Amino acid sequence: MAGDDRRHSGSTQGQRALYRAEVERVLAEAERRERAAHHRVRFWSVMDVALGFPAAVLAALSGAAGLSSPDARVPAALLALVAAGFAAGAGFLRSDVRRAENRRSRLAWAEVEAGARWLLVHEEQMRNEAGSEALRSLLACRTKAIATHAGAAEGGTRS
Repeated sequence: MAGDDRRHSGSTQGQRALYRAEVERVLAEAERRERAAHHRVRFWSVMDVALGFPAAVLAALSGAAGLSSPDARVPAALLALVAAGFAAGAGFLRSDVRRAENRRSRLAWAEVEAGARWLLVHEEQMRNEAGSEALRSLLACRTKAIATHAGAAEGGTRS
């Protein structure tokens, strides 16, 4: 009888170690992917401003130059072409859409990270069935986070 208890206890400890290792693996992945999504949000925010602001300024300058005198029409047309190039680049890259998609991805991974941290804190209070169910829920949340980013990639944008 005592030997059975020791084997069962060792089995339980082994399961807990596997459980903890899996939660820690998911936590590390969530931290890494959340950080990457955060960097992509910042990059696309900068790109949106870097393309949109010059387009607006150049469009205003070309309008003002074109209206100021007949001799300024050629420089105004050149400014308008450059502004149109910036606007076309912004439209082609769709940085505002990419920023929003990466923001959703970052929030989804933050949810996975929070869930993993919660499981690690409450690991001792959970029984086998409750721990298994909590781990299943965490992995489902992870799958949803992966789908959030994959859905953005399938929708025609990358990163």
